Amino acid sequence: MTETIAMHMSDGLLNAPTSLLFVAVAVVGVGVALAKARGDLDDRTAPMAGLVAAFVFATQMLNFPVLPGVSGHLLGGALAAILVGPWVGALCVTIVLVLQSLLFADGGVTALGANVTNMALIGTATGYLVAMALRRFARRGKGGIAAVAFVSALVNTVVASCGFVLEYAIGGQGGVSLGTVAAAIVGVHVLIGVGEGLITAATVTAVSAVRPDLVYLLRGTEQKLELRA
Repeated sequence: MTETIAMHMSDGLLNAPTSLLFVAVAVVGVGVALAKARGDLDDRTAPMAGLVAAFVFATQMLNFPVLPGVSGHLLGGALAAILVGPWVGALCVTIVLVLQSLLFADGGVTALGANVTNMALIGTATGYLVAMALRRFARRGKGGIAAVAFVSALVNTVVASCGFVLEYAIGGQGGVSLGTVAAAIVGVHVLIGVGEGLITAATVTAVSAVRPDLVYLLRGTEQKLELRA
């Protein structure tokens, strides 16, 4: 279980009906994101989306230790949502997950629907909603945007892990009780969320310091941020 707690879900953790159910959920969710993303893509967002996808892909390949024998990596949902918006962000994370599953066997192919649901859909949506709820603090300069990014990423990680717990409750076949899985998954992902928050805060702060106009969350607030920085 320690190898699956902080990583992509592998094959065999969910039964076939549950895997197929979340393939359907992922297809519908990504389809909606595709339709909605058209309104967000412009001369600023399109190049940024490519950079975000490349960054998330690279950082997901790097693990950081959180406990003895347990490591974590960037999920990227909050980061993508803050930089390019929830719809484009969900597509960026989805592309990363598909490539990693098919080319690097990082995450099982049968679990791809669940992984996309958790990290690309639930994670990105959660990160965006938290960031928008705290957006007024992001206008207060570098410290504000860093704090908002950190909290958004932390919450995104924990909520995404709860998606796994739900999926395991529906059709888990790992041979471990639901209570044990929930305690282990959520507990470890609180720690992983701290690492995710630090990486997200550092990245968003660096981008906003140079080009606040490229940060989706700050659109319309660039001048206020510069005055308070």
